[in-house]
Order: sequence, then C-alpha cells, then structure tokens
Amino acid sequence: MTDLTPFADLTVAVLLGGQSSEREVSFRSGDGVLGALGRLGLTAVGIDPGADLVAQLRDAGAGVVLSVLHGGCGENGAVQGLLDHAGIPYAGSGVLASALAMHKIQTKRILRAIGLPTPEWLTAGPGDDLGLVAAEAVETLGLPVVVKPVDEGSSVGVLIVDEAADVEAALAESVAKYREAFVDRFILGRELTVGVLGYGDGLHALPVLELVPKTRFYDYEAKYTKGLTDLLCPADIGDDATARVQAMAIEVHKAIGCHGVSRVDMHLDGDGQVWVHEINSIPGMTETSDVPAEATAAGMTYDDLVAEILASALPRMRAAGHGPLPPM
Repeated sequence: MTDLTPFADLTVAVLLGGQSSEREVSFRSGDGVLGALGRLGLTAVGIDPGADLVAQLRDAGAGVVLSVLHGGCGENGAVQGLLDHAGIPYAGSGVLASALAMHKIQTKRILRAIGLPTPEWLTAGPGDDLGLVAAEAVETLGLPVVVKPVDEGSSVGVLIVDEAADVEAALAESVAKYREAFVDRFILGRELTVGVLGYGDGLHALPVLELVPKTRFYDYEAKYTKGLTDLLCPADIGDDATARVQAMAIEVHKAIGCHGVSRVDMHLDGDGQVWVHEINSIPGMTETSDVPAEATAAGMTYDDLVAEILASALPRMRAAGHGPLPPM
C-alpha cells in the first residue's frame, strides 16, 4: 500500500477538463480521481485551467497537482512547464517527456534510434505536395494505410484508408484540421497496451491488456462507450510474448523519460513481431480506460492506482519544500 502520509496536510489539485478535443474524457477521468482521493482521506479540489492557472492553484491552497488533462497543452509539456516555473510540485511526467510523448513522430524517431520496431511512416504538413506523399505512401507502405494527426490522443482523427484514390483526400483532411499529420503502415494483428507505474527502483509494468473492439479499430467511440470493446487482461499471448511486451513498455517509458505513469500502445502481428506505436504520458482514468483495467488485473483497486500515481510527486515535493503554495 502506498504511503500517503506526506500528502495528509496538503490540498491535492486535480487538473481536469482543459481545452483539447479530449475535454469531456478528462472530466470523466478527473471525477474518478477526485472520488479516489476522497476515499483515501485526502483533501482534493478539481480545477479546470483558465487563463491564470497559477492564481487558481494559489486560491485553492494547492500543495501538489495531479493532472488528468488529456491532449493539448495539458499533456504536451506546456502546463508542466508552467508548474515548474511557478515551483508547484506535480505528479507524472515533466516537460520534455510530455512533449516527446505527445508528438507521435518524435516518439517514433526515438523508438527507431533505440532499436524498437515501430511501423514505417511518412509525414505531411502545410506546403507539402500531398499527392506525392499519398503516392509514396501507397508504394512504400502498401494498403491499407493509417492516417493520423501528429499530436492528438484518444484516437482522435485516426483514419484507416483502404483505397489508393482516397489517401490524398484523407491527408488533406487531416492536415487542414490538425496541421501536422502522418501516414503509418497498417499492422494487422492483436492490439495490446501496457501501463507502466512508478519511478526509480519502483518502476514496474502492469499486466498486458488486449483490446478487442467491436468497431473496425479502437477508435474514440470504442474507447469510451461501454460494451463496444472487450478488454482482455491479462492478454492470452503466452508467457514469452508477455515478458517481451512488458519489457518493451518499460524501455519506451525510460527512453522518453516518463515518470510516475504511462501507457504504451502496441500490436502483435501474426508472425509474433511486436510493433510499438506510441506512449501516452497521462493515460485515461475513466471507468472504461485501459490502465485502471490493468491495475485491477494486477490486484490493485482504482484507489491504489491513484495513490501510486500521486506518490510520483514526492521528488518534486521534496525539492519544493512540500507545503501549501506561498501567497502572491
């Protein structure tokens, strides 16, 4: 059981909502976390960041922050940088890891650099000849292909394109809406995800979860609608594959520099090859989310999970002198 004594006299500010496309999901995550903190006997307050987040935190008497802001500035390092600048301790990953994890292409470049398999890709953005990118994608990646925004989460904007004639239009749609996009090689196989918790010597992988959506892939609707996805945990992939997948998840977590919690998304193809797609530095904490399901399979309660994530704030709390924020 995680020792929460250092938090007993502090107000925990839970950041939720935000302005990204995942705002509503963040509220659901935040509601769950606030409930858990209450059951753990801690004082907690939910804060939807406005124009002056530091003032909001000071007004709330916040001593530490636990963010469940998904996507956008909440997950790309911007909020983390603001908290660092203000000297406000927080749980989870810092600026660099948050920025790298949010940017799927930078993540894939790091994966390639450390020798982990990730599907081949081509990038696309304003000013690129999307017709040429589409033709090269079809020639080098084959069909179908996956068109994605570079820095969205929850499968927002993900398109699977089956016909060569439709690739350029899909890219144009993605670039117009999200500015930066990429085309990924489609991997046919079993969709797996692994949560990683802790830091330092306490770093550990949760059981492997297999996602079996009733839609074509694990899209936004399948993620957050009860009954649309079967969550099989632990995944029935054999001991060897399980060990490989968990070890890879920890390796990705370390390479990106994540802290406290992350979730690594992968595919296991028919040849037994594991492909790593991305890492999420603030995984969903809703009733249908992956990491809570994995924690349950590991014998943890939802409250245990929240407690362990919150405890990742301890190094920053010690550095900040761990107490309420000083008055302005």
